[in-house]
Amino acid sequence: MARMSKERKAKRKTWLYLVGQIILWWYFHLVFRMKVVGAENVPQEGPVLLCSNHLAKRDPVLLGLCQKRQVFYMAKEELFRNKFLGGLFRMLGAFPVKRGTGGADALEDAYTLLEENGVVGVFIEGHRSKDGRLLKPKTGAALLAYKTKAPVVPVCIDGSHLLMKKGSLWIHPAKVNIRILPPISTEGMARDEIRALPEQLRQQISDELDRLRG
Repeated sequence: MARMSKERKAKRKTWLYLVGQIILWWYFHLVFRMKVVGAENVPQEGPVLLCSNHLAKRDPVLLGLCQKRQVFYMAKEELFRNKFLGGLFRMLGAFPVKRGTGGADALEDAYTLLEENGVVGVFIEGHRSKDGRLLKPKTGAALLAYKTKAPVVPVCIDGSHLLMKKGSLWIHPAKVNIRILPPISTEGMARDEIRALPEQLRQQISDELDRLRG
């Protein structure tokens, strides 16, 4: 089991992330009418697993805007081939996942970030849903929770896949709704309970999607 740092102070944001967070917060709120409920449910210190559904390429940005802390997340290795751009992506919280490794390298990076009291964003479906429906969850969140015992915070994103679609106006009439649910403590959880986490997360996020769309 990974050893969490005794000092639970949150991992500091990079200056680039802070600037981007300020600018994009206003952009998404004014242009896309982004509404966030439950931001107070994200612990402000210590490691956190932010587990969300995935509808659009902009979802990693939304995870960083819906709460105060910097979110670190996996991104495809191709984005890091250019040293300059790769450096920018790393400052913005991305770390590479290599094809053909099963994500093992990226998981090790995620373990390290959690040990440093960072917030790691995980899309429980593994990839974007093409029709907005929640897909079968992957095991990544459970693996991270089992090794680090970091609290798991479910996040429900709705509407991000409707923004700026082909053939639509630049400002799409749809709006983004984000609901952050209370954290699930993994301290003291049995191995079988943690293994069941992906399905528990899928059910909670599915229920919230139904409420938001209803």
